[in-house]
Amino acid sequence: MSEGEALVKMWEEHPMLKPRIEKVVVNLNVGKSGEPLEKANTVLKEITNQTPVKRKAKKTIRDFGIREGESIAVVVTLRKQKAIEFLKKVLPVVDNKISKSSFDLRGNFAFGLKEHIEIPGVKYDPEIGIFGMDICVSVNRPGQRVKIRRKKKKSIGPKHMLTPEESIIFVRKTLESKSYKTEDELMGKQQIKKERKYGKGSRPCVRCGSYGPVIRRYNLYLCRHCFREAAPKLGFKKYE
Repeated sequence: MSEGEALVKMWEEHPMLKPRIEKVVVNLNVGKSGEPLEKANTVLKEITNQTPVKRKAKKTIRDFGIREGESIAVVVTLRKQKAIEFLKKVLPVVDNKISKSSFDLRGNFAFGLKEHIEIPGVKYDPEIGIFGMDICVSVNRPGQRVKIRRKKKKSIGPKHMLTPEESIIFVRKTLESKSYKTEDELMGKQQIKKERKYGKGSRPCVRCGSYGPVIRRYNLYLCRHCFREAAPKLGFKKYE
């Protein structure tokens, strides 16, 4: 039995351990108010079928022409079945592939879209233009509310915390996508570090095998740590 099958079986036996998608936050940041923000509001409302909320700048940034309190972005929060349906609609845009580094220590993940017109069913409108967006997905287990509620807060034990590995398996199963893989597991093998032909790190240390800066003089090809240890044997003396 594989690790994924064992986890699924454990979730069936213990429903409180089964992860769930708590919410999906779609953020479309324009950086300025006025007509561009209204266009972004229209786009986000069309994609999510939900009324967006405007977000204001927390501080003034003169280089970007942003004033404190100015509305510069629109945000929509999706929950329950709406969140799952939205993810199934936008994941094909990124070829159903998410990097393992996009998952944090608690199993949440995020990804971005460069052009909203790549979403199936969305047509390009010259009057509105093209917008990109950030999508943040919060994944947790039942019972997490006791940690964030206002009254009678309680701490949660480490065994009940969600791990990135569990989150990956759950998202694959929930979204029913066979091609949903992390970049490290693409093509069924680990990513291999490309060897450099020239420059820093092109040749490893002949003693310890580590890549990095090496001493090439006299054809030694030793890193600085190995050179300090081998210098007396090679006849080098410390300069005083």
